[in-house]
Formats: sequence, C-alpha cells, structure tokens
Amino acid sequence: MRKHITGFSNATVKYLRSLREKKHRKREGKFLAEGLRLLTDARESGRVPEVLVMAERRDDHPLLSALENAVESAGGEVITTSPDILGKITGKDNPQSVAGVFAEFDTSLGALDRTSAKIWLVAQALRDPGNLGTMLRTGDAIGAGGLILIDDCADPFSVEAVRASMGAIFTQNIARAPWSEFHNWLREGEGQLVAASLRDAVPYREAPYAAPCFVMVGNESQGLPEAYEAACDLRVTMPMKGRADSLNAAVAAAVLGYEVLASLDR
Repeated sequence: MRKHITGFSNATVKYLRSLREKKHRKREGKFLAEGLRLLTDARESGRVPEVLVMAERRDDHPLLSALENAVESAGGEVITTSPDILGKITGKDNPQSVAGVFAEFDTSLGALDRTSAKIWLVAQALRDPGNLGTMLRTGDAIGAGGLILIDDCADPFSVEAVRASMGAIFTQNIARAPWSEFHNWLREGEGQLVAASLRDAVPYREAPYAAPCFVMVGNESQGLPEAYEAACDLRVTMPMKGRADSLNAAVAAAVLGYEVLASLDR
C-alpha cells in the first residue's frame, strides 16, 4: 500500500513520532530505523520494514528501489512525505531520505543458540544507548553471536542505539534478562564468563580463553557488582598507562573482544 502525507498533524505522523519514546515502542512492539544504508543492512539480513517512509525530491538509488520492492512484496506500507515531516518523525534537523518501522525481535535467552558463535558480548546495567549501539557494532565486527543485556540496560531499540549500531541491530542477536536468569542459563551449558576487572585478575593478553566465551562489561560509572565478578570463570585486566583508571565500557568490550577473537583463532 502507498500513500502520501502532507500534514504535520496527520495521525500516521503522530504514530511514527511516538516510536521515539520507550513506552510507545513497548506498547506497539515496534521501533524506528533511519537511513538507506541501515535499512539495506536490514533487508540483506532478512528483515524488511513494515512501514517505509521516504522524503519527496530524493535522488533515485537502486538500493532504495530494492527496498521499496521488498516492502511491497511483503505487504508493507510505503509512505512519501516532505523532508520537514520526515525530520519531525525522526527527530533530526537534517534527516536522511528514508526511515522504516520494524517489529521488535524476540529478546529472550531461549532464542539464543550459544554454540552458533565463539564469542558473545554481555553488558550489565549499561545506561548509554550510544555505548549499547557501539557494542552491537563491535559484536558484528568480531563475529560475535550477539549482545546479552543484563539488569536495567538502555533500550536497544531506541533511535539512538539503533543509529549507533550502524546496522548491527539487524545482524546481532539481542537478549535481555536479570542477572540470576542469565547466570542460571549460562551454567546449564557450555560457556566461559569473562569480565574486565581489577579483582584477582590476570593480564588480558595472557588469559586462557575458551569458546563459547561470554565477554562481560559493567555499568559506565560503577562497573560490575563484586558478586557478578566473583561468579566469572575468568577476570582480566587491561593496562592503563596514562592517568585514566578505566576505559569506556564499549571501548573495553571492543579491546577485550578482539583479544578473545585472536586467542581463539590461534
């Protein structure tokens, strides 16, 4: 189905705008993604938007045509509107030429196959959606199976997290669970839990990593709770040669993730 929207007060515009807020995303089970590259990554990963919104007077592009065809073939809706209205929907002054509405994914631990990858990333109480999106992007880069969010983390389907993931929201599995549920699930099968820590830790480049390896980082300001670190199979430390006493959570996950990848590939 196709339609054209010209008014800011249109009910569809209000609905699409509402998906920028967590309570509405949760109620609808939908989220917004913006940009041709990101939506192309989604299509190539087998996920097609239910609604495709395009700006008028945009440049023709074969990837956009492929996206339109995919949405129409799947029975979705294609909407054209002005750049100003598209900017109101996405919350950006200079929006990209296209945005899409997707159904949220299954985020239960039961949906994961731990044996499908050598590495998994785990984040505990991560509050910054930019960090969350960056961890998804890192997971894609290192071939991780996905990102497991423990306790009260930022929403992976927020506009900010989706944007920061640079398309990895569509290539990485995502699961959400409280610590106790995650720990019980992990111990029901294979899996080495590794944390960046200062407590009884070994140098990260000398650690005996084993697949599947679950690399866990903690909250940006507080780090991991001591009880969580104690439950890990391995605690590793990364040298701080300057005045900083720690790395950004997403950066730490990337550094440690690449070291685990190199170790397991040797």
